[in-house]
Amino acid sequence: MFTGLIDLPWWGYVVAALILTHITIAAVTIYLHRHQAHRALDLHPVISHFFRFWLWLTTGMITKEWAAIHRKHHAKVETPDDPHSPQQLGIRRVLWTGAELYRDASRNHETMEKYGHGTPDDWLERHLYVPHTGKGIVLMLVINLALFGPLGLTIWAVQMIWIPIFAAGVINGIGHYWGYRNYECNDASRNIVPWGILIGGEELHNNHHTFASSAKLSSKWWEFDIGWLYIRTLETVGLARVKKIPPELTCDTAKQHVDLDTVKAVINGRFHVMAQFARDVMHHVHREELKKADRRDRETWTLLKRAKRLMVREMTLLDDTARTRLQQVLAHNATLHTVYSMKQRLADVWQRSATTQEHLRNALEEWCRQAEATGIQALREFALKLRTYRLVSAST
Repeated sequence: MFTGLIDLPWWGYVVAALILTHITIAAVTIYLHRHQAHRALDLHPVISHFFRFWLWLTTGMITKEWAAIHRKHHAKVETPDDPHSPQQLGIRRVLWTGAELYRDASRNHETMEKYGHGTPDDWLERHLYVPHTGKGIVLMLVINLALFGPLGLTIWAVQMIWIPIFAAGVINGIGHYWGYRNYECNDASRNIVPWGILIGGEELHNNHHTFASSAKLSSKWWEFDIGWLYIRTLETVGLARVKKIPPELTCDTAKQHVDLDTVKAVINGRFHVMAQFARDVMHHVHREELKKADRRDRETWTLLKRAKRLMVREMTLLDDTARTRLQQVLAHNATLHTVYSMKQRLADVWQRSATTQEHLRNALEEWCRQAEATGIQALREFALKLRTYRLVSAST
């Protein structure tokens, strides 16, 4: 019986399948997502075309279609126009029929024209990859059968379902439904797990939606983005150039007043600032107020205990019931009401897009004075820290 050109033990075929599917995942996250859709990095033509060819073999996806659909997802996130929002379509539909949603969106000519700009349009794209999407998949089947014999069919089947399940289903579905959030951006994106390995780093979905144009998806020191590891490796050997990563903030303890450096740091790093506000102020004050609360009043105490998540969450993501509970807590606790009001005022500062940097500087300084005047120690300490912020890097 023909066993193929490569004869492996049973576990060798498993490893081969994992390697082949992982190359596809790398192609999706590095080439389609970070390079084409978001322009977060430049790739050497050799690497770029290898990924394009590999995706033709293993998925039949067209670069323009993928980039356009993903860009529209960011532009219309969690709205009825989002091509694959579980908040709109339901988690089961997106999780199990994500590939069908992708195909439906790819037929929308308006989406392709509006969001598909800047993608490859060379001879190979026009004469091979676009008109013959299915032939690459057939060629992959032939290659697998030649290499692995009958087991090549199984490996090929695994390759064919990998992206529809993990990218179209898990990332687009679970990535907007379940997991943890580092940042309160105005959509439901979540980090599925902190170790972005199986899906190339795309597991860190909340980080991505917060800093969409970043080539790096990990944010905390304990998070790992294997796609970023590959990108840095390619950059080291001159095959890639990173254009943008998330801003990094530092504290200049010599500063005692808000200056233009503070303004730049706070505006560019506003998601970091709000995450630190939640951790250093809201969580601390909530814990102190919970200690003071009368546990005998079980209903009020329970409502106060649940308020921590509601106070941190982006307001647009709260439903009517959650908003009512939040308002009840704030109405009965003056300290939490003050802290929450200061959070809203801080967010209002960087939403003043039509103002000058000097006005923003004055607004931040005024916010710091108001925070100190509340008499709440956590707010006072945060205001002192805010004045020292300085932007380390917004790009490489």
